[in-house]
Amino acid sequence: MNATSSHPSLLVELFVEELPPKALKKLGDAFAGVLRDQLVAQGLASGASVLTAYASPRRLAAHLTNVAPRAADKAVSQKLMPVSVGLDAAGQPTPALAKKLAALGLVASAAAGLRRAPDGKAEALFHDSTVAGATLAEGLQKALAEAIAKLPIPKVMSYQLEARCELPGWSSVSFVRPAHGLVALHGAEVVPVTALGLEAGRDTHGHRFEAAVDPVVLRDADHYALQLEEEGAVIAGFEARRAEIARQLAAAALAVGNGCEPIRDDALLDEVTALVERPNVLTCSFEQEFLGVPQECLILTMKANQKYFPLLDAHGRLTHRFLVVSNIRPDDASAVTGGNERVVRPRLADAKFFFDQDRKKTLESRLPLLDKVVYHNKLGTQGERVQRVVAIAKAIAAQLGDSALAAQAEQAARLAKTDLVTDMVGEFPELQGTMGRYYALNDGLSTAVADAIEDHYKPRFAGDELPRGPVGLAVALADKLETLAGMFGIGNLPTGDRDPFALRRHALGVVRMLIERDLPLELPALIDIALGAMGPLATDANARTQLLDFIQDRLAGSLREQGASAQEVDAVLGQRPPRLAEVPRLLAAVRAFARLPEAPALAAANKRIGNILKKSPEADAHVTEGLLREPAEQALYQAMQQVVPQADAQFAAGDYTASLQTLAALRAPVDAFFDGVMVNADEADLRLNRLGLLAALHRAMNRVALLERLAA
Repeated sequence: MNATSSHPSLLVELFVEELPPKALKKLGDAFAGVLRDQLVAQGLASGASVLTAYASPRRLAAHLTNVAPRAADKAVSQKLMPVSVGLDAAGQPTPALAKKLAALGLVASAAAGLRRAPDGKAEALFHDSTVAGATLAEGLQKALAEAIAKLPIPKVMSYQLEARCELPGWSSVSFVRPAHGLVALHGAEVVPVTALGLEAGRDTHGHRFEAAVDPVVLRDADHYALQLEEEGAVIAGFEARRAEIARQLAAAALAVGNGCEPIRDDALLDEVTALVERPNVLTCSFEQEFLGVPQECLILTMKANQKYFPLLDAHGRLTHRFLVVSNIRPDDASAVTGGNERVVRPRLADAKFFFDQDRKKTLESRLPLLDKVVYHNKLGTQGERVQRVVAIAKAIAAQLGDSALAAQAEQAARLAKTDLVTDMVGEFPELQGTMGRYYALNDGLSTAVADAIEDHYKPRFAGDELPRGPVGLAVALADKLETLAGMFGIGNLPTGDRDPFALRRHALGVVRMLIERDLPLELPALIDIALGAMGPLATDANARTQLLDFIQDRLAGSLREQGASAQEVDAVLGQRPPRLAEVPRLLAAVRAFARLPEAPALAAANKRIGNILKKSPEADAHVTEGLLREPAEQALYQAMQQVVPQADAQFAAGDYTASLQTLAALRAPVDAFFDGVMVNADEADLRLNRLGLLAALHRAMNRVALLERLAA
């Protein structure tokens, strides 16, 4: 297809029953994307063709500009066989060639038209032909079948087709939802294709109750969205509908006044966009007495159960107003608002009842109930798990602070899981930790302990905030390390996409807390504490090594995502720094070193030294000055006496950048050493002394990072 030619647009729509809202956008994008890719691959569209995807609760559609009625013919060259096989000495076709031509539907006389061309070292026979380009009907039929087959359908439905004599044998169809209509328009012309037992036409349907006409008879592909909106009362585009809902939400909040704003929740906005075809935002309210319940409870029940948008005031506090996205626009909306207010009231009343009932018992009194909750069949109950978390948290807190901090960490760890057996968390599991904080404050516990009970689940996802204080950090680290040690201790490692206990997330949480809070804790020691708390339950002898590797791998991936190169990460983590808080400073030092003009030569020399030492396991970092005979080795030794102590002092002070930059002064004497000294001297004492010099140099140069990993 000529990219500069102008052809009509193509519109394809599947009209179906209500699609699963959480999958709608992905379904719409996939349907349109595969259609476009297939048509481009067949030469019916080009890279310049503009794709618009549409997705509403009852339709998936795609609009593609500049689609040809027929693809251009294509020249095809097919290699048949070597000339020596296909032609005899007289240049006549052999039986092998005649058989090949017959298989292609050609007569033996066609051999005269074959092309001879070099093929490697020999010459081969080629048959050149022209293949007619596919018609749009043929190409779209194939593209449509492919688009339907590749839809990321969360769950397939099977349904019966109406009996049709022209489709004998068809009794049922499998698709995401029953399909009732197919539109395929090329400009104003219907493209004769079929799908899911349906034949393409130009009729579609608008809003169930508010369409001006039914069916909506589409004039052409380019008027699809406009006709659906004007005649069918449907905003067909997902993004257009989402933007309209966001606009109406903002306008409704502004009308309420007092700086109110609807709660920001992209997932909720996407879900509501997938539930309505003609959005109409209405303002509702509930009794102010419910505001005595923690706002997290009220917000969750309104969002999760009713798909409402709570309104927050200028200080982020929940108000007694909320917004509803209706799918109808009646002249009098009071029945709609009244109905939603009646529906939400029992939900809020349940939340208030749960909150009032839960506060009648202290968190401490709920501890025995955890002994009846199974955590894992090999790791015991939640009560037993709590004891392990307490032991780990106390040990961590003791390293972070004094006995007072350890006592607070012990109390917070002991009570951290008790809200799991409250009525509120039983109804809304998403509130675990959050309700624990409220109940802890109700019991008169300190703010530090209450905050730690809520924060010990953090970070819960990528980008989530970290625990607020040292008590929360100690308990959050303990909780995640106990999970990791327990699962690795019994050999229950994540595989592929399977990670039911979120071990990758827990490992990243440990990494983030250690680094971003600059904690003076060493990872190997933390793993030893956690595995020690598991006791005889940790039966896998490889658990420690595997867990260390696992966390290091998560750290490496995180650093690469933040922009560090694989070489830089490898150089820093190759030394397995025990204190992860040092990693950003080590990485900054390596980056600064890599920018020095001496860096490539020193990295290459370091790699060379490493290879030499691997072949000489008898070498140690001991040098006898009297055995240094060559001027170059004497010069290197003297340079090291001046440079290495300074670099070591800078390393000890934590100035890793300065330490590496100081070592850069060794470039010239190192180069001279390799140019003028034979390391593997015949005399054993000379050889061992030179190896000792290199071992001392290697140790000094690799304290910050494995510089050889920077070598090209």
